[in-house]
This record gives sequence, C-alpha cells and structure tokens, in this order.
Amino acid sequence: MHIEPTIHHLDHPVEGGWIEVVCGSMFSGKTEELIRRLTRAKIARQSVQIFKPAIDTRYDDQKVVSHNQNEIDSIAVQKSTDILAMLEEKNSQVIGIDEAQFFDKELVNVCQVLANQGKRIVVAGLDMDFAGKPFGIMPQLLSMAEYVTKVHAICMCCGKVAAYSFRLTPSKQKILLGEKTEYEARCRKCFVKGNLNQETDCKEVLKNETV
Repeated sequence: MHIEPTIHHLDHPVEGGWIEVVCGSMFSGKTEELIRRLTRAKIARQSVQIFKPAIDTRYDDQKVVSHNQNEIDSIAVQKSTDILAMLEEKNSQVIGIDEAQFFDKELVNVCQVLANQGKRIVVAGLDMDFAGKPFGIMPQLLSMAEYVTKVHAICMCCGKVAAYSFRLTPSKQKILLGEKTEYEARCRKCFVKGNLNQETDCKEVLKNETV
C-alpha cells in the first residue's frame, strides 16, 4: 500500500517546504508513485517541474516513464546543480526528482535549498544497490526527509514481499542500467541464496530450498 502524507498541504500549498522520499527495489513502483503524486499536484493546479539524470535513457531521453509505461514530462540534467539553475526563473511549487541514486552528492544540498525556499520536493530512488548496500546519496536523503515511503515488489522467485534488486548478469559495476533481463526483485531469503550460490535461476534457488 502506498502511504502518502495525509495532511492537506500535499494538495494545497502552504508556507514552508518539505522533502518526501519514495524508495524501494527495482519493480516496486517507485516511479509510478512519483508520477501519481506529481499528477495530483498538477490536478490541484500547482506548478510542477520534474527532473531526471541524463544517464537514464531506458525508456525516453526526456520523460520519466514507469515500468507500466505511465509517463510524465521531465528535464534530463547532467548534474544536480543544474536543477537549481533551471529553476531560477521558474515559480515551481512542486519539484519531482526521479532515480535520485544516480545523481551526485550535491543533490542533498539542492533538495535542502529548495525545501528551505518553501517548495515541496518529491524524490524517488533505489535505496539499495545490487549488492544490498545503501545506494549513493539515498541514505542522506532518507535521513533528512520529512516523509519517507518504502514501496515493495513481489519476489520473482517465491512470490513473497521483495525489497532487494538481484542482478542477473555477472557485472560487478555499481551502476548498470537495465530492466527484467538484468534484474529481478527478490525477498531477503532468495536474494541471499542467489548471491551465495551465484544462482540466477529461480527454479534452482527454490530447488535448493527443498534439499
């Protein structure tokens, strides 16, 4: 269940800004939830601007697109400080940022500056990398956010609640863009077993479970 802060100010701007973070594994609906919140803000006639890292071109060079193919217009930027520069002449009330884990460390300060200006900041990103370690600047964003929502996927091995992104390829580089051919959502048990046995086939993971 996606829990959005229920205070009325999410739909009606008030004095004082804040930061919301939506986090989770691959295929957990992070971007879907980001799009939903920003769409609601637009319906409420608030001025909305969305940003994404230029490195993410999986679905579209400019738009933010969910795995379910829902989309919203965005601006692709090379570095986080570009966000501040592009907002200087805009009176945006709500700022959306997707794939936050791919941004440089300055994004933390960028979000603080914008929130201190009275803006609502909605950030979405992976909280853990393929190794199950905290991903990039996400720990800092999570610690300073007023509102945090952790969404979950379904384990593609056993069907239980999944919080981990299991990499199906042998690459060890931290940033490897991909979809269902490169990653699976897994629960803790299937994630750990897959890494211990270097086993990418869910059938083998489940077979080993019964041995």
